[in-house]
Parts: sequence; structure tokens; C-alpha cells
Amino acid sequence: MAKILLVNGSPNEHGCTATALDEMSAVFEKNGIEAERLWLGRKAVPDCIACHKCQQGGGCVFGDHVNAVAERIDEIDGFVFGSPVYYGGVTGRLTSFMDRLFFSIPDDKFAGKPAASVVSCRRGGASAAFERLNNYYLMENMIVAGSQYWNQVHGNTPDEIRRDIEGLQTMRTLAQNMSWLLKNLEAGKASGVCPPEYEEKIFTNFIRNV
Repeated sequence: MAKILLVNGSPNEHGCTATALDEMSAVFEKNGIEAERLWLGRKAVPDCIACHKCQQGGGCVFGDHVNAVAERIDEIDGFVFGSPVYYGGVTGRLTSFMDRLFFSIPDDKFAGKPAASVVSCRRGGASAAFERLNNYYLMENMIVAGSQYWNQVHGNTPDEIRRDIEGLQTMRTLAQNMSWLLKNLEAGKASGVCPPEYEEKIFTNFIRNV
């Protein structure tokens, strides 16, 4: 059975973001896909300190959810990251988690896996937060799943989110699209379709010696 990990970056375990993810989870289960939830909690999540210890093996120096997910990366077939909108961006908690997760895991562990972003706001700032999350996937050769609109819900409480009928439909459509992607990926593997072979990565910057 394929598995999707839905990460809730809200400080509220059962708040607005969770309500949107609930809508997706129900669709995944109907499609025979395991929907595992991870709430990052309310404790502080350390920022990446650029120590590069993770590049030497053994995972991130901070022993928290990052290493727990990294150890199971091969059994996770796709990701959904959800966040409330704080001043037009995602929560610092989720940003710190994703910075360290994506930096500490080899690129090929993410490549080819579907990923999606979900944002929740009272009124505005959703599209900016949505774009911020998508940047992670676009740099890791992941398949970014879309829906019938930007993946956002609106409301100030879970009950208000449940009244956002367009937003909830957008969540269901997103989950259907991700389910379809996973089934097609599985069918492709069964038929002998190989994943892309990439060139060795080239790293440059904008400083050049004359």
C-alpha cells in the first residue's frame, strides 16, 4: 500500500490546517492509500545551523522529527505539508523542519515523489505562503501536485473551514490528483518504466575569478 505523510506545521493539532488535511486523508483512504499524520507539536523546532554534520552521515544533529522521518524516507511515497499563514508566510516551526529535512536527506530520496502544499488563512497571504512551500519540491525533482485552485482554505476556526465548501473541494481534488499520480507511478514501475537518470549535479555561484 502506498503511503502519504501529511505534516501539520500548525501549533494547533486539531485546528484549521488539520481540518484541511482531514479532508484529504479521507480521500486517500478511499483510494487505498495510507495517510499518516505528523503534527510537529508546540515545542520549538531548531533552525538549521549550517553545521553540515548531516552531510557526513548520521542525520541531523538535532534528534527530533527530522531524523525520525529521514529514517523512514524509503517507505514514504509522497508528502503533503500544511501550514497556517503567518504574515504572508508559513510558520517558523514548519520552515525550520523542512529546511533541515530537505538539506539532510540525499536528493535522490525525494526525486520522483509527489508533493503538495496546503495553507490555511483567515483572509489573505495564502498564495505567498503556498509559493514558499512549493519551492522545496521544485528544487528536489519532485512531482508537484495541483488542484482546481490554489491549495488553500479560509476561516478562523475549524467550523469556519468546514463552511468553506470551495476550499474543502479543492482539498478533495488535490487528494484525488495525488492518488492518481501514485497509482500511475506504481503502474509505471510494474511495466518497467525506469525513473529518469540525472547528470551529476553542478554547483556554481555568481563569484568568478578574473
